[in-house]
Parts: sequence; C-alpha cells; structure tokens
Amino acid sequence: MLLLQQIMFILILALATGLFVKKIGRIRRNILLGKDEDFSGDKDRRWKNLLLLAFGQKKMFRNPLVAVMHFVIYAGFIIINLEVLEIALDGVLGTHRVFSGFAGSLYLVLIDAFELLAVGVFLACFIFLCRRNILKLRRFISHDLDGWPRSDANYILLTEIVLMTLFLTMNAADTLLQARGYGHYGAHLTGDFFFSRWLHPLLNGLSNGSLVVLERTCWWLHILGILAFLNYLPYSKHLHILLAFPNSY
Repeated sequence: MLLLQQIMFILILALATGLFVKKIGRIRRNILLGKDEDFSGDKDRRWKNLLLLAFGQKKMFRNPLVAVMHFVIYAGFIIINLEVLEIALDGVLGTHRVFSGFAGSLYLVLIDAFELLAVGVFLACFIFLCRRNILKLRRFISHDLDGWPRSDANYILLTEIVLMTLFLTMNAADTLLQARGYGHYGAHLTGDFFFSRWLHPLLNGLSNGSLVVLERTCWWLHILGILAFLNYLPYSKHLHILLAFPNSY
C-alpha cells in the first residue's frame, strides 16, 4: 500500500512539474520575442529595487494596514512552502516527517513559525475576501475588474484559506496520533504545535482510524492543492509572485 502511494505521488509530482515547466517555457519564448537589453549597469540601484520592491513590498506600504496583511500573505507563501519540501520528500521516500528525525527541537520551532504564518494568512485572506465581496470598496467594484479579474482574486484567496486549514488540521490529527502512540506516528514525537493544538478538542472524539484518514486526506489535499496552484499561476495575475523579482531588477 505504501509503495503504491509512493508511485502515485511520484507520478503526480512529475506531471505537475512537467506541466509547469512547459508553461514557463512558453512564457520565456514570448519574453524572448522582445529586443535584447543590457542589464549589466547600475547594479546597486537594481539590487535596491529588488530588495525594496520585490522582497520588501515597498509599493504596498502606502496603506499600512493593507500592506501588513499583504506582506503576511506574501511571507506565508514564500516561507510556509518550505514545509512543502518535507511533504514532497515524504511522498517520494515513503517517510513521515522526515526532517523531525534530525532537526530535534528546531523542528518544533519551525513548525510553530509556519503555523503562526498559516493563521496570519488565513485571517488576512478572510479580511481581503470581505473587503472585496462584502464591503465592496470603490476600487473593487470598478467595471474594469468585472469577470475574470475579480474571480481570479477570489479563487486565490479561497485557495489560500483552504490550504492553511488543511495544514493546521493535518498537524492537529498528526500530533493527536503521536500522543496516542498509534502506529508509525508514535515513532515521530514532535510535541504539540502551538496553534493546531487548539483543534484537538474538536478531534479528540475520533477513533485512531478516523484520525489517520483525516490526517492522510489533509496531507494529500494540501500537496495536490499546492501543485494545482502552481499550475494555475501562469494563467493568473498572481504570476507576479514569481516575475516580480527579475522585473524589479
């Protein structure tokens, strides 16, 4: 059964990666239709632009509150996805929380930090959804956003909320199974994570078998959602998440 899951995961990962690389290749070919430019000069200014505009989100800080929420989502996207590396390795190798074996107490600190960002991303995306669809601020009811632009933004926000919920639920089910010493979960003791532990009262009544199903379902949906999001990016305005860096330089 485990071997079958590994094979399935490797095939899905290869397919998703291949489709993404193929689409990026098309975008690259379109970019190369333009004339060559010399980007070797004024490197200090270029690196400053890269740091302030792409990494620092300088343009967003005209509205401090919105800027902070946008930065949380941005930081969450960049940093939380480091956790995807562990999920990918677990899927390929057939392991479970492969980094916990040698990261020690640092592992707990990292996952706690990821969960903090996950909660921040969840709240920020929820607020942005409300601003767009309930409060209907003037800039969001403009007719130039009718159709795909408005839907695209909502799809991204909803996807982020679902992915963060899956991540936290997966961790909560996992740590409960660890505490019960069930199966291979009992061999990977990490201790409770700071935010997902608050979901324990909702899950305590589930049997071990149900918790395993919940944990595995969240695990699969989380990584499949990320791979789907990856392949959706080239069709979305949110492609700027990737292109903002070379563009700022």
